[in-house]
Amino acid sequence: MALLLAAAVQTYPHKNLVTNGWGGAAGPWVIEREIRRVKPLIETLPAEFSFHDLRHYMASLLIASGADIKTVQARMRHASATTTLNVYGHMWPDADESTRAAVGM
Repeated sequence: MALLLAAAVQTYPHKNLVTNGWGGAAGPWVIEREIRRVKPLIETLPAEFSFHDLRHYMASLLIASGADIKTVQARMRHASATTTLNVYGHMWPDADESTRAAVGM
């Protein structure tokens, strides 16, 4: 799938990966509808899998790569960093040791 997505990005260099008929961003319901349509055809896909799972996966990849809160907020299109922290805050590594070292503790 990653190879197909990479090829699609090169072939269709739009701002949005999934577009509507006018080149704008397709609504999340379009992707969810297609996932529901093909889910029965993919035996290894968990029955409870949804488009929202892909959002969480993307956020976890961004955080694991070292992205800061504002970057993750922007990518997830959250209105505020508070929303991002409430949903994904537990995924950031604990910086307790480094903050103690910064103040000489």
